[in-house]
Amino acid sequence: MAVITAPTTNPQVTTAYRLDLRRLGPNWYAAVMGTAIVANGAAALPVRLPGLIGFAELVWALAAAALVLLIAGRAVHLTRHRATARTQLLDDPATAVFYGCPPMALLAVGFGTLAVGSRVIGTGPAVAIDLVLWGTGALYAVAVAAGIPYLMISRHRVSPLEANPTWLLPVVAPVVAGALGPALIPHLPGQWQAAMLYGCCLLLGAGMLATLVLLPVVLTGLLHSKLPALVLTPSLFLVLGPLGQSTTAVNQLADATKSVLPGAAGAALAAAVLYGLAAMGFALLWLLVAGAANLRALRAEMPFAMTWWAFTFPVGTMVTGSAGLARHTGFGGFTALAVALFALLLATWATAAVRTVSGLISGRLLGS
Repeated sequence: MAVITAPTTNPQVTTAYRLDLRRLGPNWYAAVMGTAIVANGAAALPVRLPGLIGFAELVWALAAAALVLLIAGRAVHLTRHRATARTQLLDDPATAVFYGCPPMALLAVGFGTLAVGSRVIGTGPAVAIDLVLWGTGALYAVAVAAGIPYLMISRHRVSPLEANPTWLLPVVAPVVAGALGPALIPHLPGQWQAAMLYGCCLLLGAGMLATLVLLPVVLTGLLHSKLPALVLTPSLFLVLGPLGQSTTAVNQLADATKSVLPGAAGAALAAAVLYGLAAMGFALLWLLVAGAANLRALRAEMPFAMTWWAFTFPVGTMVTGSAGLARHTGFGGFTALAVALFALLLATWATAAVRTVSGLISGRLLGS
């Protein structure tokens, strides 16, 4: 097991911190998601800035490396600490909902491998890696989107009056699969292109309808009980995820329809723009709500926790969603919006990443 040393107040003495993998829960995949979306957002931007692609490649490589390390760590966790892992899934509803993060991390890194990493490793290997990660992530997403609600109904002791935005994580995972799958369509043969298109539509529909059912419960819980802890305030940003990701999905599917179902391309494009406008409008409104709440929490000295990664991936989906609208409407306002949101994404990602590394080194996050 890795050992991290950090200096104490006495310069002659060092204290050894050992990584406690019993504390390595599924919420750590949010760091991979938040890093991968920076690369994916950079690739999607409707403007090309000097050094942007090189930066995207660097961040993609970082996300891919983090995913590999995290999978290895979780493998140790699941084999050596089975009782803890079982408790996280079956007995602790507050942790179980974070099992929506692993499939989204796989999907985001897979898409980044094709969209960004192909310049580094070649198109053929990038397609192969994305196929594996997308297939695994999509199956995982469906299992989580069905399994976690089943556990909430049959086993977990939860109250809708105590619902919070983390409840959305399991059901958003299929939306991510539906949004990122269309990038593989040009690389598939014959009928597999249609199968992927229809499959992504099914995933998008399943995830968004589940979100629409669950979102009123979450808002009711927030209005009734407020957030149960200051550290959960960043989770308000999670509401942005299905809105930005579904906007990304409909725009990606509209592009794919041109080659798979040419006769429906016009209708798909119109539907994508109309839906995207409505979804992004609500997302911007909620961004104001979540931003105001988190500024208030920061003034109240909100402590750092892994929940701060909720600032990243949802904002990143708004970047890719607004970039899709800019691509299909040609309206400069959406281009400016995508750039502004990307700047916000960079700021939140840098903050979360620095604080996470600092927490690991000091032993506050996984130290024993």
